[in-house]
Amino acid sequence: MPAGVTYEPIATTTLSTGASTITFSSIPSTYTDIRLVFALNTSSNNRAAYLRLNADTGTNYSQTFLSGDGTDALSSRYSNATVFYFTDGGQSSTVPTFCTLDIFSYAGSTNKTALQTVSGDKNGSGWVYRVVGLYRSTSAITQILITTLNADTFNAGTTATLYGIKNA
Repeated sequence: MPAGVTYEPIATTTLSTGASTITFSSIPSTYTDIRLVFALNTSSNNRAAYLRLNADTGTNYSQTFLSGDGTDALSSRYSNATVFYFTDGGQSSTVPTFCTLDIFSYAGSTNKTALQTVSGDKNGSGWVYRVVGLYRSTSAITQILITTLNADTFNAGTTATLYGIKNA
């Protein structure tokens, strides 16, 4: 990492009760990149969530991913989706899955590249999911919505923090 790079918290949300969405809005354009960090823990074992940028419901999201758990490995890709997906494949119901999303040049006027990591417990063994994504929009990112799938809710205590990265 270049010298002088700093992470500054922009906003943090900690749920006092279960909720199906977490939203970060009015994201300032004063940073080079942004990083979202959260623990995915929902009301069911089949935890999955998606992320939408700027309330954009168009088919502007693509992801290529690799995943593995020490026994099985998988790679896949999708294009022209309406969201970025986060999943842990129904791992532990009690141990949160750690997630990060880095979006580079988020305020720039070109398409946005994203790197995503998901690391979790699989009832005693590990599980990892690494993704490179593309958000095909030239608009600055000013809003991030994280929501659950399948009528789940994020458990109380779920915390999500958005960081701004300067001088990257």
